[in-house]
Amino acid sequence: MGAKTPTDSVALARGISIGPRHLLFGVLWLSSTWLFWQPLVDLIRLSLRDENSSHIPLILPISLAMIWLQRSAVFQISRYSPVPAAPLFLAVAVTWYLERFTLPTWEPTDRLSVLIVLIVISWVALFLFCYGAPAVKAAWFPLSYLFLMIPFPAAVTGHLIGFLQSWSADASYAIFRLMGTPVLRDGFHFSLPGVDIEVAQQCSGIHAALSLFVAGLLAAHFVLQAPWKEACFALCILPIAILKNAIRIVTIAWVGIHVNPAVFDGPLHRRGGLIFGVVAFALMALLLWFLKGSTARRDRAPHFAQETAS
Repeated sequence: MGAKTPTDSVALARGISIGPRHLLFGVLWLSSTWLFWQPLVDLIRLSLRDENSSHIPLILPISLAMIWLQRSAVFQISRYSPVPAAPLFLAVAVTWYLERFTLPTWEPTDRLSVLIVLIVISWVALFLFCYGAPAVKAAWFPLSYLFLMIPFPAAVTGHLIGFLQSWSADASYAIFRLMGTPVLRDGFHFSLPGVDIEVAQQCSGIHAALSLFVAGLLAAHFVLQAPWKEACFALCILPIAILKNAIRIVTIAWVGIHVNPAVFDGPLHRRGGLIFGVVAFALMALLLWFLKGSTARRDRAPHFAQETAS
């Protein structure tokens, strides 16, 4: 057998130090799931009965998978950091204690939202405690992605539905006018040739908007790999969702007027979200391509200038 190289020694040392660290984190994380068992069970039940929360069970596996894929960078520098993690643990513990006296009077969804915030913060604190600030910095996106597990409070959901409903109606009205379709509008009610339609709360497209946001953030992180581009893309997801919803409303109305009135009560109206979702994903893919290509074009410009000068 040959002599061990310095590289082998470093790898061996890392293997010895990282192994117990992962084991400790796993034990502490499992302990936290036992401590927070009831809120987590309530969260799963909510995701099964509320379509606006159906994405929640996917968030934790996706975050863990991203950390695993980036493990060489995330765990390159690992050290125990009890001092930076202590304020987070203290804040969670104090709030968890106080919620027994205040949150029971809240709406169940609002109380669950607060509890899941505490759970996610405690998991981030555990990660910080076991691996240190450099690892948290390297894993900032999957750790931040965990906050998508938090269900919206009832008031936030109501405001978001109203916002999407209003803007979907505005966008639909604009498309009708661009198409030259005779239309009279009274709030969310549209009078079209031979039919009156309403952009109801059920037509707000909130479920599709949340699905696009969850998937879009993930795609932007892996494709763009530049914080300002990811932020720009995230800001465009909501307008894309509104445009998609308006296209759905206008398409169903046009088909109902010119082809078959039964479409208003048919599967295209009730379960056609997936079909029109393709439009939204196509728009998102086009935006990703444009943002990703802007860097390549900017990088090629100096080279082109140098070649021209030479």
